[in-house]
Amino acid sequence: MANVGIIGLGERASWIVKLLLQYEQGIQIQAITDVDLQRAKLRAETRGIDTQHVKFYTDADQMLDSEKLDGIIIGTRCSLHTTMAIKVLKRGLPLFLEKPVSTSMADWQRLKQAREQSKSEVVVSFPLRVSAMVTMAKEIVQSGKLGTVEHVQAINNVPYGYDYYHTWYRDEEETGGLFLQKATHDFDYINHLLDIRPVRICAMKSKQIFKGHHAEGLLCVNCEEYHTCPEGPYAKKHFRGEASVENSLCCFGVDTGNEDSGSAIIQYETGMHVSYSQNFFARKKAAARGARLLGYKGTLEFDWYTQQLKVFMHHTSRVEKYEISTEDGHGGGDEVLALNFIHVMKGTARSVAPLEAGLLSAVMCLSAKESAENSMFITLP
Repeated sequence: MANVGIIGLGERASWIVKLLLQYEQGIQIQAITDVDLQRAKLRAETRGIDTQHVKFYTDADQMLDSEKLDGIIIGTRCSLHTTMAIKVLKRGLPLFLEKPVSTSMADWQRLKQAREQSKSEVVVSFPLRVSAMVTMAKEIVQSGKLGTVEHVQAINNVPYGYDYYHTWYRDEEETGGLFLQKATHDFDYINHLLDIRPVRICAMKSKQIFKGHHAEGLLCVNCEEYHTCPEGPYAKKHFRGEASVENSLCCFGVDTGNEDSGSAIIQYETGMHVSYSQNFFARKKAAARGARLLGYKGTLEFDWYTQQLKVFMHHTSRVEKYEISTEDGHGGGDEVLALNFIHVMKGTARSVAPLEAGLLSAVMCLSAKESAENSMFITLP
């Protein structure tokens, strides 16, 4: 039996808990720390947790000091990931840590130092690197079929980008910006595929759509444009068939926050470079997430939305096409991470998404943000 404690039972953490329990490998949720106990209990019950046998806390240190736990899941708001992770690292417990691992350079330095002094095995929530799509792409890259990968073109056009302007995600002090929210996944799977070290980065970001003159803190239901706004809950519900939240904040207000597109160029130690671009106002069939990896012998292309992977050979007329179809979370990556964490807690496996990968991706995102704000190249530590 592995007794698990949770710090911050957010939507993402509760989903991981549900996956842990479904494998029926002796996982028990023993304790939960959350600032809103009523909401945490309700969310726990909807995920199949028997809350009658769970101890609830509002202080993480109290839970960690009082309970005998075999592993911890951290699912707090982003700005608390580092602080809570350090508490767990000091106790040497196995940890499942939501991304981004840090939202500031100061936190990144603190977490890096804590990592160096801890024996904890950490699984970072990077499901794309272990998804079926990337797993197959990695096999093809390692086979040498493409030759050495000498250029990567990656893209992420997010069809649900409104989430980053209607909700608490709009607060950049909380999230650290959208490189940390989205590109952290993409930078990680690219690093995983290339297996070489990034050395420099430059970036640019812009805010062209989600800006406006509406009052600070305005709720969509109180707006005079409620029935006509294309991004409001009324239009989403009645005309676009999308999920809507009635208490959404106006995404065209003076306090919206977050860029709505961003791009980065990353140089690696061999001299090759990666171009990456993300966008948050693409919609429906314009959605795209994936990459092209180009070698001298061939090009590999994949996209999670089309669920297709293709290999274009450069010196023959052959094109290989694969369907990577899965309904599981993040292309099957969530399930892989959950099962891996079970084995990590039992001491029978190492992390497939270690904290070192989380730290590398986070510093790339933080450096991209700094570069975009100061128009400069950043040398990565």
